[in-house]
Amino acid sequence: MKSKNIALPIFLTVFLDMLGVGIVIPIIPSLFLDFNNGFLPTDLGISSRNILLGFLLASYSFAQFFGSPVLGALSDNRGRKPILTISLIGTLAGYLLFAFGLQQQSIVILFLSRLLDGFTGGNISIAFSVISDISDEKSKAKNFGMVGAAFGLGFILGPYIGGKLADPTLVSWFNVKTPFYFAAFLAFLNILSVRFYLPETLSVKNNRAISFGTGIKNVAEAFTLPHLRKIFLMVFFITLGFTFFTTFFQVFCFNKYHWKIPEIADFFAYIGLWIVIAQGGLIRPLSKKYSPIPILKITLLTLSIALFFVIVPDKGMYAFIIGPFIALSQGISSPNVTTIVSEAALPQEQGKIMGINQSVASLAMTIPPIIAGFVTNISASLPNILASVFTLLAWFVLLTIKSEKKVA
Repeated sequence: MKSKNIALPIFLTVFLDMLGVGIVIPIIPSLFLDFNNGFLPTDLGISSRNILLGFLLASYSFAQFFGSPVLGALSDNRGRKPILTISLIGTLAGYLLFAFGLQQQSIVILFLSRLLDGFTGGNISIAFSVISDISDEKSKAKNFGMVGAAFGLGFILGPYIGGKLADPTLVSWFNVKTPFYFAAFLAFLNILSVRFYLPETLSVKNNRAISFGTGIKNVAEAFTLPHLRKIFLMVFFITLGFTFFTTFFQVFCFNKYHWKIPEIADFFAYIGLWIVIAQGGLIRPLSKKYSPIPILKITLLTLSIALFFVIVPDKGMYAFIIGPFIALSQGISSPNVTTIVSEAALPQEQGKIMGINQSVASLAMTIPPIIAGFVTNISASLPNILASVFTLLAWFVLLTIKSEKKVA
């Protein structure tokens, strides 16, 4: 099976999935922080709104922590294609349920929708397993970079489209529910793409046990495997750091620069553009010359520095100057980290190792929004300071990992 036969449907899967994720990025914080939209009671203070926002954002990753390992095991047992389809159906239902919660002005329904979407949200990890199935040692970084480019491209268009679809001044019937209906439509297109264009890539099925406690077991196993525990500790710190940035930088901009949905949408679209430049244009030449660890020694350090300095300027325009350093560093780091994890797994255990990786990442993505919801009430800059600190910790862990020779 040639990778070029798989590239387009996997690219579309990741692109459409991230387009849907990107669409909602500028919407959810504004629902909670803008007193004028009427979604929450006007007498609910900003401190309570920040905390509630943090728990809502964390609910997706919390559910993913339990659901993604189940989907990963099922993809090893039953194949990538059927489980990816089930995952996308859950995504579609989650978006529709969120729109319904907005219509009913029910915070409970919003939480249920994020929990559903999170539990079935194994789309990206299964896509990574597909790439691992079809890649050799030489092509892994390049193929993961291709997936990363799709990730970034979706991130470019998603926030921009979401901001426009929520703007009633453009079209009279646009409102905050419109982006979620559109995201559900994209998930439907994604299901069709997988159903008709993605062949099954799993050649050897592995009858793995399935348990809802696998996420907890995975995290415990991640830090007991001698050849992987430092790698997974690095993954944990990287994910902690970047999640602090992605989940609450909107809140920082809302408070410091008074940005609304359009400005937040434009900034994250701009970040996505630079991620595409990194993963679509820089990963391939870099992966030909260097192995992942030497690359990460540079990019994690620059990411930590950029995450700190993006909060220093007093004017929002300067965030657009520092933003590319964040995007380029993260865009180059992400596929190289995934390559390191994948190369440590046997072919028949790709789903398992990717499932462990997703469990570690999901746990790391659950913690920051909750903490950020509280510390933002002390200072809106604290989440980004924590983002910088944890990324720096990841860099220190990386320095203790033995560098590998580049495969010729």
